[in-house]
Amino acid sequence: MTSPEPLVRRSAHPPIADYAFLSDCESNCLIAPSGAVEWMCLPRHDSPSVFGAILDRAAGSFRLGPHGVRVPAARRYLPGSLMLETTWKTPTGWLIVRDALLMGPWHQVSERSHSHRRTPTDYDAEHCLLRTVKCVSGVVDLAMVCEPMFGYGRREARWSYDGPGYGEAVASCPDVDHDVTLRLTTDLRVGLEGRTAGARTRMSQGDTAFVALSWSAVPAPQTWTDAVERMGSTAEYWRQWMNVGVFPDHPWSRYLARSALTLKGLTYAPTGALLAAATTSLPETPRGERNWDYRYSWIRDSTFALWGLYTIGLDREANDFFCFLTEMCDGDHDMQIMYGIGGERDLPEQILDHLSGYERARPVRVGNAAYLQRQHDVWGAVLDSVYLHARSRDQVPESLWPILKRAVEAAAKHWREPDRGIWESRGEPQHFTSSKLMCWVALDRGAKLARLHDEPGFADDWQAIADEIREDICTQGVDERGVFVQRYGATTLDASLLLVPLLRFLPADDPRVRATVRAIADELTEDGMVLRYRVSETDDGLTGREGTFTICSFWLVSALVEIGELAEATALCEKLLSYASPLGLYAEELDPLTGRQLGNFPQAFTHLALINAITHIIRAEEAAGTFIPARRRF
Repeated sequence: MTSPEPLVRRSAHPPIADYAFLSDCESNCLIAPSGAVEWMCLPRHDSPSVFGAILDRAAGSFRLGPHGVRVPAARRYLPGSLMLETTWKTPTGWLIVRDALLMGPWHQVSERSHSHRRTPTDYDAEHCLLRTVKCVSGVVDLAMVCEPMFGYGRREARWSYDGPGYGEAVASCPDVDHDVTLRLTTDLRVGLEGRTAGARTRMSQGDTAFVALSWSAVPAPQTWTDAVERMGSTAEYWRQWMNVGVFPDHPWSRYLARSALTLKGLTYAPTGALLAAATTSLPETPRGERNWDYRYSWIRDSTFALWGLYTIGLDREANDFFCFLTEMCDGDHDMQIMYGIGGERDLPEQILDHLSGYERARPVRVGNAAYLQRQHDVWGAVLDSVYLHARSRDQVPESLWPILKRAVEAAAKHWREPDRGIWESRGEPQHFTSSKLMCWVALDRGAKLARLHDEPGFADDWQAIADEIREDICTQGVDERGVFVQRYGATTLDASLLLVPLLRFLPADDPRVRATVRAIADELTEDGMVLRYRVSETDDGLTGREGTFTICSFWLVSALVEIGELAEATALCEKLLSYASPLGLYAEELDPLTGRQLGNFPQAFTHLALINAITHIIRAEEAAGTFIPARRRF
């Protein structure tokens, strides 16, 4: 008699792709399908978490939903916003919950902001997570459980009532002065039990309730009417912001719009910085060690960010990020590959041993030691960003010339040296071809900008070095098949070489470009989706496998368009869009076998690459005369 098959145990964590992402452009949160806030760092995107259940089920959460029901009937973003609507069906009734991080009129009117370095807008974050509930049919038992754990789950909250009734309570950790104080304001009757603030009530058709969690001096809503008005103001903010964007009348326009909203949510309004992702340590490999903190701003993302934002008409966000970028590059400091969103230069990495990790993937890291690495692509990213910015104005602002000159000279000085590469390898430095490519970008764009700035001497000198780098890459970075390789002297493929045509290093009809794109498409893919590189062929200082990088797959879409393979590019793009999360979001990687999303979430670089890919296809369709506006397709 054979023993029965062991039961497959369902994970205690929701799939990464099932989380909803909310933001007020200063802080953000991830909400699980159960209605629980399982990731929230306050008061900034990169602060210690107050709800961290995504990394350890005991690290704090905040659930609002029907008692005894954990799976909603439906979830969606309210159109054109980062406001979540969850519909619940229970055996006895229906309930609708709406969640938003509130935006309201600029509130710092009596004194200037201590954190904002960009030009104030008409709207500002209200530092409040508002959750409204309405019973639309039958009878439903509503439950609210708020269990904050400060300092990445290290310290329990201490709750106390504020006022004579049950509608307001305060959670603090008074022995640590940098932790925020949370204020819970609601028209429910709250009970306090240890680290938990909870409420339970039976709602009938037409009944309403609200719960507001705030963490600043800005007053939270006090009544249902006030809550509805504040929700309305937040919706109006997002509608007005979306109206500025330029989105084509195309079936894929909704992916562009959702990516734009996600990128906006990943900005830090006071400085203009763009986060790489909202989370830390969501694994690239299930239960593996490839877990990093992405709550910082990478210089590498700047070119793609500016290109994507300008493309869809979001000039203000592009300008704010560019201002942040130039602030970081100004002065006598060596240029880093990444910075804190407030401009911090030191991002020391530490391991949080007390957290079990998402699905037991450890270690859990905060901080990122990669800020100490030498990566030669940083100068090209800065110069390409300056070039994009200056080209939109037909001039180089005088204040940018010293930054530009210093970056070009650094690339000219160091391009022959090995580095850690675009993928931030923790193995030995290598002569990565893509790093040399980005040094070429620095000199090439520098020469163009020097001509624009009426500096022909610099332009000629820098162009000569750019030509020398190009010759070196084409001699040492190409194998006998005519394919650009990962590093000098090897035959290994690397998805970063898809940037060869995208950065205009060589024309798209060059045989080496076509050979490289085809080799990556045919040999560096799993089920059609692109790997960064083969981990078995690359010393990256880590163990274990990894999924396909969604960024690279979208780069392949763009590169296929460049070499004239529009049909193949369109098919691949359709496939990638089908892997979007139920709410239209992307993490960093996709498991090629299951389609499961892996890595930190949502990932700015992925959404930027999506914008690039879709725009490539739409422009190619327009050029070929095959573009049909969405309203005429059906």
